[in-house]
Amino acid sequence: MKKKICILGTRGIPASHGGFESFAEHLAPYLAEHGWDVVVYCQESGNQPIHEEVWNGVRLIKIAVKSEGPLGSFIFDWKSTLHAAKSGGLVLTLGYNTAVFCFVYRLKGIRNLINMDGIEWKREKWSLPMKAWFYVNEWAGCLLGNHLIADHPQIGKHLQRHAKQGKISVIPYGSDRVDSADRAILDDYDLLPYQYLIIIARPEPENSIIEIISAFSEKPRSCKLVVLGKYDQQVKYQRETTDAASDDVVFLGAIYDQEIVQALRYYCLLYVHGHRVGGTNPSLVEALGAGNPVLAHDNQFNRWVAGPEQFYFSDQRECAQKFDELLVQGKDFSHARKASFRQHQSMFTWQKVLKDYRMLFEKWLAG
Repeated sequence: MKKKICILGTRGIPASHGGFESFAEHLAPYLAEHGWDVVVYCQESGNQPIHEEVWNGVRLIKIAVKSEGPLGSFIFDWKSTLHAAKSGGLVLTLGYNTAVFCFVYRLKGIRNLINMDGIEWKREKWSLPMKAWFYVNEWAGCLLGNHLIADHPQIGKHLQRHAKQGKISVIPYGSDRVDSADRAILDDYDLLPYQYLIIIARPEPENSIIEIISAFSEKPRSCKLVVLGKYDQQVKYQRETTDAASDDVVFLGAIYDQEIVQALRYYCLLYVHGHRVGGTNPSLVEALGAGNPVLAHDNQFNRWVAGPEQFYFSDQRECAQKFDELLVQGKDFSHARKASFRQHQSMFTWQKVLKDYRMLFEKWLAG
């Protein structure tokens, strides 16, 4: 059978948004190099007809929708599903937000593998109707998908509520190893190497942003806390977050230039990760790839990713205690840096992750 796969569930590649886009940007050319006919569906604004472009050996199907926001994504997913159902081959669906649409593949006899992402319906930011929608789609994905991919063992266990263990594979997220970065970029932000901590996360309650910033701001510190992300004063949680910050906290806004983000991450003294919900978080994996010492919220997701040789906190009080312990003059983080590189090399390189995906696809292609 011809090796063909359609990748859906992202806004498109080259990546300019989140983790799934970055993952697809790595996976699609990799598969093309190994003889696959790869199609990636990309969302555009407007009303132009569906058209195709080629990027790095990958066919990009551009589908335009007039609506913005969640409605636009909903319409795009439906149109992409109908188009992919006519293409044959395998389908890889990234995320289960509109998994109910996957009944189309069942009707057409198309094998569909779904990356089930995190436990979206548990996120605090969603209203009750949205949580119900995600819960139904999680169930639908487990029922309609031919095979499920979890990015974390605990996500795999969670999915066993709806699917047998043999229907689930665990393949984590990957990232590049970073051994150097442009030091001069720090000058643009008035930062010095290893004289700041960094948070790279969406400003949402389940990411513990307020707790971390409040803990850091309890007293003057010997370094700065750099926060990346868009903070809108019209949004209550984001306004409360900035209000909780001391003068040692620096909000740099949303930065999408990967060279800049890489430099800010590479030269940080400590990467602070407050995520409480989800599986293998891309930003945490990227921190390991850059050799960052990590201070993370203590839960089963983060401990599996970062490993036992990093630092953990359970609440705001303990986070403040960790800052007091770690931010002492001359604290040596060399052991934690080496541990991050080891953890990344053993579990989260793109070479390993992409090969695991390819092997799974070839297994399903062979029936």
